[in-house]
Amino acid sequence: MNMNEIVCPHCQKAFKVDESGYAEILKQVHDKDFEKQLAERISALKDINTIATELAVTNAKSALENERNLLQSELKSAQTAQELAVAKALTEATKEHDKIQTDLTTKLQLSEQTIEHLRDMKLRLSTKMLGETLEQHCETEFNRIRATAFPRAYFERDNDLTDGSKGDYIFKEKDETDTEIVSIMFEMKNENDDTDRKRKNEDFFKKLDKDRTDKGCEYAVLVSMLETDSELYNTGIVDVSYKYPRMYVVRPQFFIPIITLLRNAAMSSLQYKTELALVKSQQIDITNFETELDLFKTAFARNYDLASRHFQTAVEEIDKSILHLQKTKDALLTTSNNLRLANNKSQDVTVRRLTRDNPTMAAKFEALKDQNQLGSDQH
Repeated sequence: MNMNEIVCPHCQKAFKVDESGYAEILKQVHDKDFEKQLAERISALKDINTIATELAVTNAKSALENERNLLQSELKSAQTAQELAVAKALTEATKEHDKIQTDLTTKLQLSEQTIEHLRDMKLRLSTKMLGETLEQHCETEFNRIRATAFPRAYFERDNDLTDGSKGDYIFKEKDETDTEIVSIMFEMKNENDDTDRKRKNEDFFKKLDKDRTDKGCEYAVLVSMLETDSELYNTGIVDVSYKYPRMYVVRPQFFIPIITLLRNAAMSSLQYKTELALVKSQQIDITNFETELDLFKTAFARNYDLASRHFQTAVEEIDKSILHLQKTKDALLTTSNNLRLANNKSQDVTVRRLTRDNPTMAAKFEALKDQNQLGSDQH
């Protein structure tokens, strides 16, 4: 029996045990060591897992914080850029608003000054004189820029009285090819504040339209100081095409601008007007051709009628001649037939027939016949 020696770890004394005892002791030692090691390993794994979890959480928190900081930075930059853009736009809008406000204020002051000036003039002058002064004002304003702005323009008083009516001024402009660009009939109207009956702009629309039509103008413009308290007409330029086509009412300070606007608008359609003028000229040529063709047709018809009548007369004369010749022919045929019959009868005439009832001639013919017979026999 084998014996195993074991040394006590405490007293260092050796003693011997058999195999079964040794195995039992070894098992107990191994079980305790294994459980201890297992417990230590489990504890160590728990510590590792705890550290790993804490590290992962820390890393995740750090990443989230970094991402949050980045987003906050980008958001702040975007907000800053937006605020800058809004501030810039607001600044530009403010500047534009101030500019427009300044322009409007200046124009309003000028308009008020012009209105006050004209009102002062109206208080001192009669209605007729006011009208003449307004006409003179418009003519002066136009002549002031005529050489530079409208070198090809025609702008004169309308002195042609048609059906007892005429306008005040006519404006026309043509291009280098003599094609009309635009034409405007102007009427200037004003009145004194002391006038009992306050006239309206609309009172002159019909006459202005008639004058425009009679003189062949495309547009009609009423330069008016009537209805000075009207918000509509005080805007400066009012389109009244709903009453009459291509008609406008303007205040005196908009006299030159309305000409410029209408002229510039017409310039854009100049090509169409040029083409229209070409078509019209072609139509005139066609009309002249048709007129000449009608004259030719008329002359030809007259000559044809004369020739036809002469031809008909000749045909009738020929028919008459044919009828006469036919009668002559019939007469000749009858004569020919009679001659034929006479010839036939003459062919039947013999000496024997002529002497048929004459005994003397019959005897002589018999004697002659006998002589002839005798001569034949001798031969």
